[in-house]
Amino acid sequence: MTAVLRDVTTLSVRGLRLVRRDLDAMITAVVLPVVILLLFVLVFGGALDTGTGYITYVTPGVILLAAGFGAANTALAVERDMSGGMVERLRSMPVAAWTVLTGHVVASLVKNLVSTAIVFGVSILMGFRPEATALEWLAAVGVILLFVGWITWLAALVGVLVRSPDAAGGFTFGVMFLPYVSSAFVPVETLPTWLRGFAEHQPVTPVIETVRALLAGGTVPGDVVALALAWCLGLGVASAVAAGLAFRACR
Repeated sequence: MTAVLRDVTTLSVRGLRLVRRDLDAMITAVVLPVVILLLFVLVFGGALDTGTGYITYVTPGVILLAAGFGAANTALAVERDMSGGMVERLRSMPVAAWTVLTGHVVASLVKNLVSTAIVFGVSILMGFRPEATALEWLAAVGVILLFVGWITWLAALVGVLVRSPDAAGGFTFGVMFLPYVSSAFVPVETLPTWLRGFAEHQPVTPVIETVRALLAGGTVPGDVVALALAWCLGLGVASAVAAGLAFRACR
């Protein structure tokens, strides 16, 4: 167990170094969500009625969008390791080679905490005033981390399965699509009927509703919280198991 923890720590540090060196991806993961926040608040915010200040409404959705961008880069990083010989090198050493996946996931969690903090900072400068208690802040961060963990393990699975950087990069499209067709930017009640059903029953919506309610210091419906946790934990575990099995099958 000690050896495995050491391997995971070593490869997590390596993952963070790779993130630091890939400045283009880091800048995109941070700058693009901020630009989207500015665009929606300054351009569309005045025309959208969400029942509260639009900056308060949209910030949780942009945070999850930022998390999605950051996690999507994990697919590229894993694909590079799979095709670049890193995994084969680890398999020739007394190291649990699958820990490279865990290292990428841990690095993604740390990177997304940074990008989330930046988005929070910009939103506060724009007028966002969360009313959450310390416990509610902790719960909101926990839900965000669960969401990032699920998306990152799914990205790791994609990185194991694909055979080119372009295919791995295609994962970003799906990550970008889900928040837009949810309650991230507008209430789902305003969507067309044929689209509303999808928005109400996809995983991003209950996660956003939970984070939004926690940050606002309001009461979070128990069924929404349960659904958000079920989606994140269920899909996270399924993605991690599938990534592990796919990794072993690639031997």
